[in-house]
Amino acid sequence: MKEELIDLLFKYKNAFATDKGPIGSIIGHEVEIILNVKNPYQPLLRIPAYPASSRAREALEVHIKELMDLGVLRKIRHN
Repeated sequence: MKEELIDLLFKYKNAFATDKGPIGSIIGHEVEIILNVKNPYQPLLRIPAYPASSRAREALEVHIKELMDLGVLRKIRHN
């Protein structure tokens, strides 16, 4: 089973993004994700925001910058 998966991955290796392209993308295909900001989560999943420690904030900023550099995240204007 493992060998079959490896064979398939090598057979279709040109279909997947590499470190030269956006992470999580597939060549020739773009997925649009539409968020519903009015009611994005079920009530049980809603947790009020709380302030993060400066150490946690710094770690988050590093990860967010990395994801932005990779093209996974981008800044938007929110009204």
